[in-house]
Amino acid sequence: MTLLDAPVFDEARDRRKRTIGFSVAGGLVLLFIVWWIVAGQPIDWPWRWNAHLFGRIKINRFLTNIEKNDLEAAYAVWINDKDWKQHPSHGANSFERFKEGWDPKSPDAEWQGEIHSHKIASHRIYGDVLLVAILINGAKQNALNLTYDPKNGQVGYAPPGVRLSIDPWKVVQ
Repeated sequence: MTLLDAPVFDEARDRRKRTIGFSVAGGLVLLFIVWWIVAGQPIDWPWRWNAHLFGRIKINRFLTNIEKNDLEAAYAVWINDKDWKQHPSHGANSFERFKEGWDPKSPDAEWQGEIHSHKIASHRIYGDVLLVAILINGAKQNALNLTYDPKNGQVGYAPPGVRLSIDPWKVVQ
């Protein structure tokens, strides 16, 4: 076979290859857009979108347990240990201390009174953690600020003096 004896161009095969290529590229772009939407449309790098997604899920689960007044389940989410009763030694994060901070009847509670509803108003990566502003009981301001650490899966309080504005573009210090 010489150069002048090249095979006949197969137009159907070429069209099929182009169609498959464009379909795969379009599917990947669509998957990327769906991932961004499911992650909460974060204004962040794509490799951090899972932190936004899993952090919002974890904080929603935590606050749902607080609303049901199931402090034991909420504590399990807080320390990311569903079997915390098997090994109750968690140092400064003991269940009794947690109960003082989140029991609606406690005078030292982080949020005074019962929590009936919550809405995540804003979330943003701050350092290595996800900072989340939550509006409690239909409030329009004075958001509760919690953090989610994607490395160990624990929920915690925002650092002292740091709070996330309800406007998703700015962190107030």
